[in-house]
Amino acid sequence: MNNTWILCKRELHAYFVTPMAFIFIAIFVAMTGAFTFYIGRFFDRGQASLETFFSFHPWLYLLLIPAIAMRLWAEERKSGTIEQLLTLPVTTTEAVLGKFFAAWIFCGIGLLLTFPLWLTVTFLGDPDNGVIAVSYLGSFLMSGAFLAIGSCMSALTKNQIIAFISAATVCFIFTLSGLDLVLNFFRTWAPSFLVDTIASLSFLVRFESVTRGVIEIRDLIFFISMICFWLFVNVIAVDTKKAI
Repeated sequence: MNNTWILCKRELHAYFVTPMAFIFIAIFVAMTGAFTFYIGRFFDRGQASLETFFSFHPWLYLLLIPAIAMRLWAEERKSGTIEQLLTLPVTTTEAVLGKFFAAWIFCGIGLLLTFPLWLTVTFLGDPDNGVIAVSYLGSFLMSGAFLAIGSCMSALTKNQIIAFISAATVCFIFTLSGLDLVLNFFRTWAPSFLVDTIASLSFLVRFESVTRGVIEIRDLIFFISMICFWLFVNVIAVDTKKAI
């Protein structure tokens, strides 16, 4: 496990060597602010709440997190450095976890820098801080699920563009799977248990449940299970593809 954190720190440091990390964080913070105050019409709502702020997170993650994840393994394979990485005294699992945790912490830093919005709402009114805190936790877990999918897709190709498109597509499917528009299509021919299963896989539905301030163990287990499953597939993909 020590090797995982050593690799994690190395990867996290690499993010901030170039200005791209700061550009990404600036874009994320600016977009969350724009969506909250302008598109979400925060001031017109007359409520001391960050409901609109969190409602846009799945869609922001759908665009931005695949952009982070696409380089995790595709770049290593394209440049040929994956062989050097895996000849170090680390297992494939440690390498996958190290890269994932570094990227997840990076996402967490971007999310943390939206904290002034919470302070703004607190200054303007009397929000339910418990709901906001739980929503931040749910958003962080959801970003991890998006990232795990993106990391897995990155391990399957040398092309970062293909990795981005693949990750965005899979994340899009998981995001929309619980909407009535999608479920109504399956209800016309699929058995009810299949429809219920598809609905239960929706990131959007799970996250909306969390943002209502209701912490259900099944929602936490869902996001953690998604992260573990896709990282497991990620390990298999790296082991299979590293010599190709």
